[in-house]
Amino acid sequence: MKLDAIKFGLASAIAFALAWIVCSLLVWAMPGMMMDMTGHMVHGDWSQMGWQLTFTGVFLGLLGWSVIAGLCGWLLAAIYNAIL
Repeated sequence: MKLDAIKFGLASAIAFALAWIVCSLLVWAMPGMMMDMTGHMVHGDWSQMGWQLTFTGVFLGLLGWSVIAGLCGWLLAAIYNAIL
């Protein structure tokens, strides 16, 4: 079964956009808890750092991660189709 690379790329972009929005909302609602979680995920002490959450930053991150995820999803589907 072949994958439609464009649809798979679009689905990847949408999934990452939703994850970015949820993550941004969690940082906005619970900055301390999210900073601790981030530190645990990267095995570091981030207690002295702080979030710089702006609308522009959230939007640019959303756009950037969505484009990258879409391109990676398209590439993944194209490679998958090529090796069938």
